Amino acid sequence: MIILDPGHGKETKGKRSPIWNDGSQLFEYEFNRSIVKRIKDILHLHNISCHVLVDNLEDVSLTDRVVMANVFGKNNLLISVHANAGGGTGCEFFTSKGETKSDKIVTVFGEEYKKEFPDEKLRTDYSDGDLDKEANFTIISKTIMPAVLTENFFMDTERECRQILMTNYGREKIANYHVKAILRVYKMFPELFKK
Repeated sequence: MIILDPGHGKETKGKRSPIWNDGSQLFEYEFNRSIVKRIKDILHLHNISCHVLVDNLEDVSLTDRVVMANVFGKNNLLISVHANAGGGTGCEFFTSKGETKSDKIVTVFGEEYKKEFPDEKLRTDYSDGDLDKEANFTIISKTIMPAVLTENFFMDTERECRQILMTNYGREKIANYHVKAILRVYKMFPELFKK
């Protein structure tokens, strides 16, 4: 099944955009949950089983998230959804360090992102031969199934935040590229989707 992790909770410090001139502000926990709900709803239309790892607004520790995910076993796919920060632009995708099945999966996510957002930046690291960035983030390095972490645009870059992350249009496109990637992965790795 697909395990969808809406990263961070309501109390996570710093996970928010600046307050823009019109008084609006993005909170990452809300964005992540909105995207995960959209992905889940579309996957159900395709009869693909999925589980939302955290279905409340509160913070759940990374250790607890890993334990909750690992209960489902290794023949699954975990996708952790985030909005980025740090003043950059575009999207980037993370897997754990080393060559794993996640590397082939994340390449599909990058390709589908570029189809959905052809004019937006894809932030890559081809030093190991594929587009993902590798990190020891707990949610992707300690889970036993293939895992991908998506960083969707920058909430502290005003254009991306206000025109993509905070709009229904932008959120639909973000959910769509996730779903299109999952549908391709479904054909590549059917063992990850057995009930």
